[in-house]
Amino acid sequence: MNLVERVKGILLTPDSEWRTIAAEPDDATSLFANYVAYLAAVPAICGFIGTSIIGFTIPTYGTFRVDVMSGLMAAIFQFLLAFVVVYVVALIIDALAPTFGGTKSLPNALKLAAYSYTPFWLAGVFLLVPGLRFLTILGLYGLYLLYKGLPVLMRSPPDKSFIYAAAVVACAIIIGLIVGAIEASLFALPGIV
Repeated sequence: MNLVERVKGILLTPDSEWRTIAAEPDDATSLFANYVAYLAAVPAICGFIGTSIIGFTIPTYGTFRVDVMSGLMAAIFQFLLAFVVVYVVALIIDALAPTFGGTKSLPNALKLAAYSYTPFWLAGVFLLVPGLRFLTILGLYGLYLLYKGLPVLMRSPPDKSFIYAAAVVACAIIIGLIVGAIEASLFALPGIV
């Protein structure tokens, strides 16, 4: 798998890319090492640079920077937690499959979770510039990717895929809030997504 081609394919032609992904051999180690590791590094590194090196401005108060050690620790934590989140979301996708008429397959659920997070990770580049942080909302395109991938990888009926995707997203939001709360309590960093 070529990383750049896969990212292009999943973002621009998800229908055909999901079919290609479904036909590939199931290899979680390769998926995590050759895809998740690279893309999950984007928001971690950009968030670190944006908060610890560039800084963020609070109107009438000035520019603030997180000390480098705290920022670095938060970036490492965020990077490592990306692997955990992908795995937990995959477990949820797999567990919910029969409820929505799909077929259980943890390897396919891992593929679906990892590739659906692609826009979220890439949107992390906007963490570099504090004034552009709001553009991380572009990562929500991953919801559409999840919706398109469920019928292909989990064999859910297309008419149930929207509800299936909504259930997975609701669980992922809860996981994201928990992760954010843990990160905020450990590192007390403002504005890190």
